[in-house]
Amino acid sequence: MNIERVAVLGAGVIGSSWAALFLSAGIRVDVYDPAPGSEQRLRDYVATAWPTLEALKMTANGDPDALRFHASASGAVENAHFVQECVPERLELKHALFREVEPRLLPEAVVASSASGLMLSEMQRGWTDPSRFILGHPFNPPHLIPLVELLANGKTAGGVLETAEKFYGRVGKTTIRVRKEVPAHVANRLQAALWREAISLVENGVASVEDVDKAVWAGPGLRWAAMGPHMLFHLGAGPGGLREFCNRYRDSFDRWWDDLGEVELTENLADTLFGGVVEEGKGESTAELCRKRDEMIVGFLQSRYRKKQTA
Repeated sequence: MNIERVAVLGAGVIGSSWAALFLSAGIRVDVYDPAPGSEQRLRDYVATAWPTLEALKMTANGDPDALRFHASASGAVENAHFVQECVPERLELKHALFREVEPRLLPEAVVASSASGLMLSEMQRGWTDPSRFILGHPFNPPHLIPLVELLANGKTAGGVLETAEKFYGRVGKTTIRVRKEVPAHVANRLQAALWREAISLVENGVASVEDVDKAVWAGPGLRWAAMGPHMLFHLGAGPGGLREFCNRYRDSFDRWWDDLGEVELTENLADTLFGGVVEEGKGESTAELCRKRDEMIVGFLQSRYRKKQTA
C-alpha cells in the first residue's frame, strides 16, 4: 500500500514527535487533539525538531507545512492510509476514540497505537473489527530514536504487520516484533530491570545517583548503543562466543542475579532520586539537558548512518 497520508491522534510530546517524523518523509499529516492550544504547540514542536531532522538528512522530501489540524478525530482519519494513535493511556478514552473513528476509516487503513502501558488485547475490545489495529510503540522522542515495537495477534488480519513494518522502515524506523503479549513489551522491560537495580544501588548506599548514571553512560551504555547485550557477550569470550561466555561466567552471573535488589518506589525514595538528578544537572534546565541529550544522540546516529553508507 502506498501510504501518502497519515493521521496522528493526540498531539502531546509523542504525537507531535511522530508528526514531525512523518512530515520529514514527505507525508501529509492530519492531526487531532482536543486540548486548547494544541495546534500551536504542535507547530512549535515541529519547528524545533526540524533542524535535528535536517542534521540527520531526513528532510530531503519533507515539508513542515504539510500539516492539517482537525476539530474531530473522525475528520482527521478520513482518507488516511495509516493512523498513529497517541492519546493518553486510559483504556476508556482509547475505546471511545476507536468507536468514533472506526466508521470513518478507509478499509485498507492500518491503525497503530503508541501505547506503552496498555495491552493490545485490552485495546482491541474498543473495536467492532480489530483486524487492522496493532501496537506500534515508539521510544521517546520518535523523530529521533529509531525503535518501534510491533505486536499483532490472532485477531490481526494477514499482511497488516508487514505493511506497518514497511511503512516504518520507509520513515527511518527500526522495528522489532513482539512475539508474545507481556506488560511493557520489550524495551521498557529492559529499562525497568536496569532502573530497578540502579535505584537499589542508591537506596543501599552503594553509589550516588550521579555515579550510577555515570557507570552506565561511561561504561556499558556506550557498548549498548552499538550492539545489544547478547551480541556483546558473544564477542566477550573469544572464538567460543556466547556458549563459552555462558560456561565461563555462569557462576558469577548466578551469584549476581541472586543479589540484585528489590525496590519499592516510595515518596521518600523518589525525593532522594530527584535530589540526585538535580545535583547531577548542576543547575542546568531540563530544556538545556534535553538539548545536550539530543545533540549526542544525533552525533551517534550520524556516525552510524555514515558507516551504513560506506559498508
